[in-house]
Amino acid sequence: MRILFNLAILLFILGVEIPVFVQAQEVSDKAEVFGQMEAINVGNKICPVSGEKIGQGGLAPATYEYQGKVYNLCCPACVDEFKKDPDKYIEKVDKELQAQSKEVANKGEAISESGMSMSGHSLDY
Repeated sequence: MRILFNLAILLFILGVEIPVFVQAQEVSDKAEVFGQMEAINVGNKICPVSGEKIGQGGLAPATYEYQGKVYNLCCPACVDEFKKDPDKYIEKVDKELQAQSKEVANKGEAISESGMSMSGHSLDY
């Protein structure tokens, strides 16, 4: 009877401890994977601080990572300004990227309406 009681206690302890350990390990594994994720370059071509095109004007371009995204800036001086109010400048980047998307979509519509494919060949067979 005493053996059965001890076995029941052992199973109870193992039954409670194993899931807690497994759950803690899963959280740890997810944190490691998240920590290894690389930041995504948003792809802006215009500096949200100065309005200059990236890579023009003789200045060395700079980047700044914020909340898992990399923003392109025309120069290191603009990084300091970006850090002061990131949301303000991110809004400008979002508007730029939306305008680029609309421009690409409009070009695609114009090409399909003209009856030409992207390679310049007629779509009529």
